[in-house]
Amino acid sequence: MADFGYDIANFTEIAPIFGTMADFEHLMEVAKSLDIKIILDFVPNHSSDECEWFRRSAARDPEFKDFYVWHPGRMENGNRHPPSNWVSVFRGSAWQWHEGRQEFYLHQFVKKQPDLNYRNPKVRETMSNVLRFWLGKGVSGFRIDAVPHVFEIAPDAQNQYRDEPRNDWDNDPEDYGYLQHIYTKDQPETIDLVYSWRAVLDAFQREHGGEDRILMAETYSPIDIVMQYYGNATTEGAQLPFNFLLISELSNSSNAHAYEGTVLKWLQHMPNGRTANWVLGNHDQARVGSRLGRDRVDMLNMLTATLPGASVTYQGEELGMTNVWISWKDTVDPSACNTNPSIYEQYSRDPERTPFQWTDAQDAGFSNASRTWLPIAVDYKQVNVELERQKPLSHLNVFKQLWLLRKQSQTLQRGKTEVKALSDAVLAVKRYLERESTYLTLLNIYDGVETINLLQSFPDLPPQLKVVVVTERSQVKVGDIVNSTSLYLQPKDSLVLETTSSYYSYVTNGETRFLPVLGAYLWLAQVGIYLNNR
Repeated sequence: MADFGYDIANFTEIAPIFGTMADFEHLMEVAKSLDIKIILDFVPNHSSDECEWFRRSAARDPEFKDFYVWHPGRMENGNRHPPSNWVSVFRGSAWQWHEGRQEFYLHQFVKKQPDLNYRNPKVRETMSNVLRFWLGKGVSGFRIDAVPHVFEIAPDAQNQYRDEPRNDWDNDPEDYGYLQHIYTKDQPETIDLVYSWRAVLDAFQREHGGEDRILMAETYSPIDIVMQYYGNATTEGAQLPFNFLLISELSNSSNAHAYEGTVLKWLQHMPNGRTANWVLGNHDQARVGSRLGRDRVDMLNMLTATLPGASVTYQGEELGMTNVWISWKDTVDPSACNTNPSIYEQYSRDPERTPFQWTDAQDAGFSNASRTWLPIAVDYKQVNVELERQKPLSHLNVFKQLWLLRKQSQTLQRGKTEVKALSDAVLAVKRYLERESTYLTLLNIYDGVETINLLQSFPDLPPQLKVVVVTERSQVKVGDIVNSTSLYLQPKDSLVLETTSSYYSYVTNGETRFLPVLGAYLWLAQVGIYLNNR
């Protein structure tokens, strides 16, 4: 627990603090009965320094000697120095001296997380076996942690590592941003490693049947690199390389054109036949309500629910939970604890990791302990599951309505997409599919009342649309009919609208056929003219 479980001492056991393997197997049984799929967090870059593999590697056990990245260091003026200037994500040198082995080991995160050596085939096969073990337990896939860090550049012919160049905008040599991480991130071998893990999952599926098992890759990398994780013309990769553009590119001041550009950036780079995904928040990023505004929570959930592909929701975003201020005394995140009281807040991830808010009871119904691991949010009596279940247009109930619509709509599951900024304030997402209803999601990002003529941007829409999802800011109600040429959006309002099907179905000779509604109208008009003339 040096980094809340990301320092793994045994990759095929359950840590006692969380329970037993029997508890995990029971969890799998109950989840299956509820048709819930369990995806595990797979942490390949490093283990704990308490892992048996590391202990045996430090002791130069022949089987594990090269399981980790070791180096004797550089000798300068009779003094031993780390092999390179590489900096840890959690500040300070990425190299740690080990007295027992008398060498440095690499740790791109905290020093209790030594990096595994993926240039060793034994490491690659061992970690593939870890995947096979948990697949055998019935999991439906894995979220791969910190993928870009898995490989670092190999040492040169003299067994030396190259220093990374520095960034001139950062003057703190202890800070991760001080260097350009061209040798410790996004190495080309990383992509092939992910492909090999996908092959493990596909082989398991062929042998055992059932649905495809999924890989989700966490990578904050340039988009051209991220897209390679999907696979290529001959090899499958991760089904979902995480799309963090909504986090990295949008701010509280972004207008509708910025939203449009961010969405289209992913869709236009994505290879054909792949699945898009949209991530609003995670355990390493400020909550969306704190980052983009409490009053935009519903519209952003509406956006990701109606865009094509998968939507990834961090716990609490469906309630509108926001960041919690954490004092230095209560701070537990190693990223912050490795700094000091003056600067810790800019490094801490604790504010978005506070306990989930179930009820307005003590500890928000999360725990019956005398003290929770992080303080409960002060607004837990107003923001919790129990209360929001009772309010028809609460964040939670809007979220549920969106996903019920998603499950029922072939258009939202498989339809084509148009994304347009109708003005600086209003973003529109059109989803359409032949022989199915068309849906239009509208977001008023700003604080003014907006009047919209939808036909100017989408001339193929009918003159009227039906309202299917609203928020508490909306003046219209579900089921209302609105005019396409004069639609009003309240400040920070968002709506989902629906057309009726653009096809009329009829049966002839036992076969169902489809006639465009416009064609049906023209045929009826011709019949009317004929009868009138008679």
